[in-house]
Amino acid sequence: MPTWLAYPTWLNPGDTSWQLTAATLVGLMSVPGLVVLYGGVMQKRWSVNSMMMSFIAFALVLVVWVLFGFKMAFGEPMHIFGAHSGIFANMWGKPGPVLSGLQEEKQAVIPLVTTGPPFHFSQSTLVYFQFVFAAITPILMLGSVLGRINFKAWIPFVLLWSSLIYTVNAFMIWGGGWWAQHGAVDFSGGYVIHLAAGVSGFVAAAVIGPRLQRDREVDAPNNLLMVAVGAGLLWMGWNGFNGGDPYYAGADASAAVLNTNLACAVAFLGWVALDYITRRKPTLIGSVNGMITGLVAITPGAGYVNGWGAMAIGLIGVVIVYLALNYLSRLRPFRNVDDTLGVVYTHGFAGLAGGLLVGIFADPALIVYPGVGKTASIAISGLIHGNGTLLKWQFIAAVWVIVFSAIGTWILLKLIGLVVSLRLPDEALEEGDLAVHGHEVYPSDVPSLAYPAGTAPAPAGA
Repeated sequence: MPTWLAYPTWLNPGDTSWQLTAATLVGLMSVPGLVVLYGGVMQKRWSVNSMMMSFIAFALVLVVWVLFGFKMAFGEPMHIFGAHSGIFANMWGKPGPVLSGLQEEKQAVIPLVTTGPPFHFSQSTLVYFQFVFAAITPILMLGSVLGRINFKAWIPFVLLWSSLIYTVNAFMIWGGGWWAQHGAVDFSGGYVIHLAAGVSGFVAAAVIGPRLQRDREVDAPNNLLMVAVGAGLLWMGWNGFNGGDPYYAGADASAAVLNTNLACAVAFLGWVALDYITRRKPTLIGSVNGMITGLVAITPGAGYVNGWGAMAIGLIGVVIVYLALNYLSRLRPFRNVDDTLGVVYTHGFAGLAGGLLVGIFADPALIVYPGVGKTASIAISGLIHGNGTLLKWQFIAAVWVIVFSAIGTWILLKLIGLVVSLRLPDEALEEGDLAVHGHEVYPSDVPSLAYPAGTAPAPAGA
């Protein structure tokens, strides 16, 4: 009589359950987290558009990811120009699908990374976990260009940016590529996700141009309750964002979750304190910016720093972003670019600060993978623990992400602009959701002057 096994011998149910749970928490940060946050923070006539662009980005990235994107970010190195060493041999992975039965159920592996402890879950678990990170990145970037980007241009931009920009940064830092080989670290996306999104969003805002002047002058959120719900989903979802990145349901995952919440709380309180110090009222929108800043700043080092380091990162990060958003934004080039939600500050500046602060606060007592016998434990050490090398490579890797993301985004937008207009026409900008999607967010409560019923009439013959 055959013996049936519930799991392959290499699969650990606890690790698998945690990775899938963490991935779902990260997915909830996008849908519905950022969907409802954007839908609430934008003016009423742009609420549907901002939510639709978030949803479609999430769906587009998943298709790209399973067809070729995952392997470009986490597969075998491509050896560009035939190089077998140096940056071109360690810059990008070979594209390919991950949809066969064998691919989905085999043991997970990242060829240049899993030379130490093997993963105890399936490849499909790893693919899905990394997908939700890839999907949230363009949705974060979207915050820079809300209120004027053409929906028809957003679709090819998400496809191309996720394929050609995100995968390169992910491979070089997370996939065991060039920067990882030199010691640069990014625990959960301070560089790969937030710095890249902040820089790319800022460039996109500059290329596409500003919103209508009246939208910039009267930038009134239409539903603060939706903003609060979205922000709360981000805070709690971040437990999966940082807690899942050790790839094991171990001690470092627990430390990363605690450190994440510590940095977020300190940054949130710090923003409120700074509002009082500068004689401002503590607003919900401002406090949410503080909360997000703390979450972003701790992301590069959540599992590398101790609790004191996490609190310091939250406080330092929020001071930097508060000053940048309220004062640096008045200077060129920032004052000349309409970054709708200030993504370059809350994600770009915060991600950069957090990545550099890892090079200072990384604690070698935080063990990611405990060693056995003569095998050394995997841990990293920052400047205050006597290691200045990490800070050097954190800085160099940050420069790469900034320059590569900025130039790549500019090129992609210019190419897309040759085919479809990047910016909606002024007539559509005046009308908003009805012009783009044919309905508005509160059709029964606030009838449109153009369509009293709240929706556009169906075309003749439909």
